[in-house]
Amino acid sequence: MCSKMYKQVIHAIGVVLSVTIITISCSSKKQAMVSDTPLHGSIDISVDESFKPVIDEQIKVYEGSNPGTKINVHYKPEAECLKDLLNDSATRMIVVTRGLNAKEERYFEDSMDYVPRWDKIATDAIAVVVNAGSPDTIFTLKRLQDQLSGTSGNGQQIVFDGLSATSTVRFAIDSILKGKSFDTGVVKAVKSSKEVLNYIASNVNAIGLVGISWIGNPEDTAQLNMLKKIKIAYVECAVCSDSPFVKPSQLSILTRRYPLVRGLYYILKENYTGLGAGFVDFMQFERGQLIFKRAYLGSSKIGFAIRNIKINEKLVK
Repeated sequence: MCSKMYKQVIHAIGVVLSVTIITISCSSKKQAMVSDTPLHGSIDISVDESFKPVIDEQIKVYEGSNPGTKINVHYKPEAECLKDLLNDSATRMIVVTRGLNAKEERYFEDSMDYVPRWDKIATDAIAVVVNAGSPDTIFTLKRLQDQLSGTSGNGQQIVFDGLSATSTVRFAIDSILKGKSFDTGVVKAVKSSKEVLNYIASNVNAIGLVGISWIGNPEDTAQLNMLKKIKIAYVECAVCSDSPFVKPSQLSILTRRYPLVRGLYYILKENYTGLGAGFVDFMQFERGQLIFKRAYLGSSKIGFAIRNIKINEKLVK
């Protein structure tokens, strides 16, 4: 009898211990997963390469303000960033030119029980650049369509940061060619936006398409030096009454006077307040938005008033 009771007690203790071990194990696993906060830790993010200059600056300021943080950024074509989000558990966040579609949101809801947070944080533009020695600085949308499709016959090369998988290529197909195909005989692929600029600087008879953050910041010494070798072209404005052609600038981007405009989006795969959430909040609040503004992109979260002013031409001595 005592032996039987002893066995029952031991069994009961074993059950309690098993439940306790499982609970501790699950709790430890949860704690291991949540290893960072907005002020501490390290995460990996993938970013569209065409945004490298401005995202480098965002990370520099955020890490400088929060010394316990480290954001490991990997610059890639847009499609590779999206693959990382879907398939790489280490990738906490991506920065690309679109948000999630309904199919992708359903996938995350089914596989992770939550939908990643995403939103637009800035407005970017695709700049058309030509060699400094080229007299060719005015483009209509029809001309860009004809040159990309190979029907213009002028023999100019159009240079991209890759023939496939990049956001600039996707923008050209969707927004300029309206779904039609490139003529691969006139389109040249190089590895990065920086290589696009270098190629245009060395070839008079070539046209390049790059994100404006690579060439539109007049406060960046490297960009100013590059502007001695290349020029930013004017593009047709369909809504302008005062000027038929405009260059990409903060005003023309925000008012959509410049037609080659796209959004800059974050997609955050984090269901708690971690380092990813901290960095996202930084980018979309005042300091981060001012960094976008200083990089001469359009802000998406802070309104900027446009006022008419009269300048007194007589200087007071």
